[in-house]
Amino acid sequence: MENMDSDQRNEALLQSEEASARGPISSALEDILTNPDLSYFQRLRQASWREIKTLFYLAAPAVGNYVLSNITAVATLIFCGQLGNLEFAGASLGNTGVAVFAYGLMLGMGSAVETLCGQAFGANKNEMLGVYLQRATILLTATAIPVMFIYIFSKQILIGLGETESIASAGALFVYGLIPQLFALAFNFPLQKFLQAQSIVWPSACISGVTVVVHVVLSWVVVYKLGCGLLGASLVLSLSWWIMVVAQLMYILVSPRCKYTWTGFSSQAFSGLWEFLKLSTASAVMLCLETWYFQILVLIAGLLKNAEIALDALSVCLCSMAVSGWVFMISVGFNAAARSDAYSYVSIRVSNEVGAGHPKSASFAVVVVTTSSLIISLILAIIILALRRYVSYIFTEGSTVSNAVAELSPFLACTLLLNGIQPVLSGVAVGCGWQAIVAWINIGCYYIIGIPLGCVLGFKLDLGTKGIWSGMLAGTFIQTLILCWITFRTDWNKEVAKSKIRIDEWEEKKEPLLNE
Repeated sequence: MENMDSDQRNEALLQSEEASARGPISSALEDILTNPDLSYFQRLRQASWREIKTLFYLAAPAVGNYVLSNITAVATLIFCGQLGNLEFAGASLGNTGVAVFAYGLMLGMGSAVETLCGQAFGANKNEMLGVYLQRATILLTATAIPVMFIYIFSKQILIGLGETESIASAGALFVYGLIPQLFALAFNFPLQKFLQAQSIVWPSACISGVTVVVHVVLSWVVVYKLGCGLLGASLVLSLSWWIMVVAQLMYILVSPRCKYTWTGFSSQAFSGLWEFLKLSTASAVMLCLETWYFQILVLIAGLLKNAEIALDALSVCLCSMAVSGWVFMISVGFNAAARSDAYSYVSIRVSNEVGAGHPKSASFAVVVVTTSSLIISLILAIIILALRRYVSYIFTEGSTVSNAVAELSPFLACTLLLNGIQPVLSGVAVGCGWQAIVAWINIGCYYIIGIPLGCVLGFKLDLGTKGIWSGMLAGTFIQTLILCWITFRTDWNKEVAKSKIRIDEWEEKKEPLLNE
């Protein structure tokens, strides 16, 4: 009897540890939303309070992680901007016009880990998270090799796209130093998504904070004291990304919070790669189409009259959005990822709740984070408008750039408002595995409507950067409306059933069979 009691205590302790490792994933929210003894307003009040606490528990450090990790890129552009307008334009073009291509591709492919790890963690299939992490890292590293040649021939590519030789040369010099960063991204995104799927966000935020301090000091030494210019600045940026990668990897290897999800290297990482590649490709296409949409904004601006001023003004606006932390995919021009991590937060919350079999919790999380994101975006938009004549001096001197930024600030404010909603809806798509559907929506809204309309307004009607950005905003607005309609009509019970089938198939065959 004593032995039985001891065994029961050990089993209870193990279950308690596993429940702790699962973070905020529990049935409490679902129980509140389905409780017939509570009135509608009681359910709404209790569920809202619980979800808001979860939102700020997870999103606050995620915001910090996002802002801090992207401050490294923004700081690099600030150092380059102090070298002169040409250097700032070159760094901006190289960063936003070339490097963001790889950034979007890597982030897109890495987002498959969000779908799979999030749903597996919600269903308590913890051992598969480490396998998914390894599969993603293998695929992303293999992808980085051919992408590297785009970096190598970036000068020729930029000139071929119509950029001036002086700006293209400066941009290419900056890009050469980002080649090591390319391979850091192949490790970083799977590691980051692996941790986020388990609601482990504070360690990454702390790592990013320390890295920012190191990055700023090293950049000051390399750029100003050693006089290494653009190449030195970008090499320091690459080093900073590798610091974050190594620190996250060390945390996973030694942290007790990952002992159920990381069980060591597995030969399973080399099986099921084709199925994993299909979801990764769909994720990459979806997110790259969004990333490249804003990348094209910068490239087209380089074809305008006074391209140097246009690029400087655009880069100030895009970097301002990155620092505010609520723009998806503009922050390596910059983004990320980004978001309050509104995008990542909702994708993880949705995938966790869907995997756990909580349809009402998944839909309610979407409502709460969308409302919160929109309110904060509105506040940020007001701040940007209030400071529109001063923000440019953070990056570069000169009243010409300042005036250009002030003229673009209303467009920046509108973009911030749209990005209070759009990243959330994209996060829902990733959480549910709808990447292929959203990719087609992006093609229509961005590349059939947004870019052609922007070119007509910018060049034919001679509205310049404002015309190009207006077209881009139109495409984003239409895409947001469509995603709102799809999300509103979602049958969350059906999404839960799809997730269960996917996980059950893995149980039988030990590899992920994904919905086509």
